[in-house]
Amino acid sequence: MIIIHDVLLVDAEQKKKGAVVIENGLITHVITKESGNVVSVMKELGDKAIFNAELIDGDGLHLMPGFIDMHAHFRYPGQCEKEDLSSGSKAAAKGGYTTVFLMPNTSPVVSDLETTIAINREVIDIGYIRAFQTMSITKDFDGKNTNHLDGLVNKNHYVPVITEDGKDVMSEDVMREAMIKAAKADVIVSCHCEDPSLVPQASELRKEGKFAEAEAVLAEAENSMTIRNLSLAQETNCKVHIAHVSTAVAIDAVRQAKKNCPSGKISCEITPHHLALNNEGSLISELVNPPLRSEKDRQALLHGVVDGTVDMIATDHAPHTMEDKKNGACGFSGIELAYSICNTNLVHTGLISEEKLSELMSKTPACKLDGRAGLIQKGYLADLVLVDPDYEFTVTSELVQKGFSKGKYTPFIGKNLKGIVVQTFLKGKCTYKKDQII
Repeated sequence: MIIIHDVLLVDAEQKKKGAVVIENGLITHVITKESGNVVSVMKELGDKAIFNAELIDGDGLHLMPGFIDMHAHFRYPGQCEKEDLSSGSKAAAKGGYTTVFLMPNTSPVVSDLETTIAINREVIDIGYIRAFQTMSITKDFDGKNTNHLDGLVNKNHYVPVITEDGKDVMSEDVMREAMIKAAKADVIVSCHCEDPSLVPQASELRKEGKFAEAEAVLAEAENSMTIRNLSLAQETNCKVHIAHVSTAVAIDAVRQAKKNCPSGKISCEITPHHLALNNEGSLISELVNPPLRSEKDRQALLHGVVDGTVDMIATDHAPHTMEDKKNGACGFSGIELAYSICNTNLVHTGLISEEKLSELMSKTPACKLDGRAGLIQKGYLADLVLVDPDYEFTVTSELVQKGFSKGKYTPFIGKNLKGIVVQTFLKGKCTYKKDQII
């Protein structure tokens, strides 16, 4: 038995002092009748029950459900110089994440059930988090063949999401075919909305230093394919998730699609970096895909958070070597700082409550899974994170170097943040504590 006491319990449905009791990886008691100290636990369980228990003093910190990331790259197989399953798992645990969805744009591309299931098992064996490896929409990202999806009709496939992440499926007919198959298999199609025909033009403009012009082209690339994919979703009655929405037009398209299709089959995510940064000043040429957008776009995303259009926050953790970044690779490590960035820019600004942040980072993505997670309730998985929401720090190169991700680049160097992960628990077992993997 494990007892985490003297905490403030915070999830999408509560914020109150209390304690939790954990047995066999599950929450067996949530005690909120009194202060949540050891005395109140004894009153609930009886004097003798706690003597053989492992007691964890939360010291008044906030206990939240473990974070769930619908969008992360661990670069396995084939790109282990950037990240691997062990380093990515450790980085996730440090960030307070207990579950991640891994993208298939690896080498080779993950396009078969055997590889998908094997990666999930490898992550479980490593022991810090659980993972759901996603499969490609088209075989090996060829943009044409969806025959590998036929096996997903069997509900024992362990693949909740398919995606062509890193690109979009150019052919409307092929995407429609994939969505029809996904609808039959009850699988989510996660869309990286970008018209690939416009990317070369934008790349040339960037090389010429014409960043504003490149931004306009890339914005149109996202907007047009977002609208197309949402239209196909409604046509096929498929569950569609729009990844890393970054423009005002795209978030409004999602908003309108949800009104036209109120079944809950349409969802979307935004990233911590898109909600916190814009493309002005020193970040105008920052290489990330989708790129950082204008302040107007950023404000539109924040409005989407407030009005409920945005369903969740996902990191798009995309580590690269420093040499990769020098050569123009898009993306950066994000999973270790995600909570701090979101807490700073959403909660400490008064834009949303801590409960709403928990909904965005835990409850809603948990709803995409079959297991009981994302809330602090009896019978739910004891996947938990202890945070200090008021801890202030500055992101420094030294801090990033101490992180567990192999990717050591972030645009948040020099930024002042509030909130830090103190401990992470997977099924009640502590996996991370104060800069140490347990």
